[in-house]
Amino acid sequence: MRLLPILTALQLALAAPAVGQTADPAWLDDLSSQIEGKEQCKVAYLIRVREGDLGGKKTYEARVQCVDGRMFDAQRIGDTEPFTFKACEIQVC
Repeated sequence: MRLLPILTALQLALAAPAVGQTADPAWLDDLSSQIEGKEQCKVAYLIRVREGDLGGKKTYEARVQCVDGRMFDAQRIGDTEPFTFKACEIQVC
């Protein structure tokens, strides 16, 4: 059956860490917990997950897709500050 190799490849791709993510994604747990409390958003998945450095402090960014369809951009500077969340809304040019 041809479907089995495709499903196996998809599982491997989904299990791979995002680019720029450290081996210890504890900050992703913080992000999920904070957005659930502040925005009542149960996380479906994360995209554009990035870590960086700004003036010697670690930076963390991700786009959050909620189970209910809403999306938020999340960011944090430093390891102890809370995340800030900005709702992704429809933009008209």
